[in-house]
Amino acid sequence: MKMLRSAEVMDGAVPDMGLGEIARRRVVVRDCARRSIRRRRITGRAMQVSCLITVPIGVAPLVALVIATVSRGAGALNIGFLLHAPTPEGVPGGGISTAIVGSGEIVAYALALAVPLGLFIALFLFERPGPIASSIRFSADVMSGVPSIIIGIFAYAVYVEQFHRFSNVAAGFALGVLMLPIMIRANEEAMRTVSVDLWEAGISLGARRSRVARSVVLRGALPGVVTGNLLAVARAVGETAPLLFTVASPTLAMTLLIFNDSTQPFADAQQTAWGTALVLLALVLILSVTARTIAWTLNRKTR
Repeated sequence: MKMLRSAEVMDGAVPDMGLGEIARRRVVVRDCARRSIRRRRITGRAMQVSCLITVPIGVAPLVALVIATVSRGAGALNIGFLLHAPTPEGVPGGGISTAIVGSGEIVAYALALAVPLGLFIALFLFERPGPIASSIRFSADVMSGVPSIIIGIFAYAVYVEQFHRFSNVAAGFALGVLMLPIMIRANEEAMRTVSVDLWEAGISLGARRSRVARSVVLRGALPGVVTGNLLAVARAVGETAPLLFTVASPTLAMTLLIFNDSTQPFADAQQTAWGTALVLLALVLILSVTARTIAWTLNRKTR
């Protein structure tokens, strides 16, 4: 009935109220709208001011960290620092070449474990919804928040105790377990950005599900997959706790070298620790920028 009356009013028919009453109601509605707009504008400006205040507060620790690392570590950087092997404690000179090579080797082992498993599990979660997929997804979410030292203890119990030796392979296993849940969730979310119509079109044309997954889903999700995997690597590169239980020598990984030399009473060792920290910080920054650049480039090509 109200809709009928509104239609009649819009058509110019006013059977139940006069023009004065209609004008009065219009004024009331206009005043309410003005008060609502004024309140929303005030709230929006308050939120903008809050963001302007909180952003510097959030960025300040990062800026302070970068400034401290650069100011204390820049003096140690030179070609010899990157190419020479570490010297014994208390002996000046030396470099971090073995630590750089060891960290690269550990990350390579971790990628060999985590990348294929992450892709296969993400494809399973994408294709097979159900209680099993929900359980795996929940487990990955829980594992993403597990402290890295617990993963180090797990790697020690599963690998080091079984084979009775510390090695870069054991460290790669630990970092691979650390990276795996991050890759699974990132890969799955990237795959879900691919249009379902493309998946259904491939199936309707008679292609096998594996071929559709490889040629359609993975190709469309490639920017997100690359970004997620590189960000997982950036996190794993900076982890120290898992390596404490798996690597034989502190000179075989940059994070362990930082941990070991920063607690030494020798000024040269502390300088080496700051220089290694600067190299590691630059490496993480390069990985993050590379991930964003590759994702942007692949997105442009996909479009």
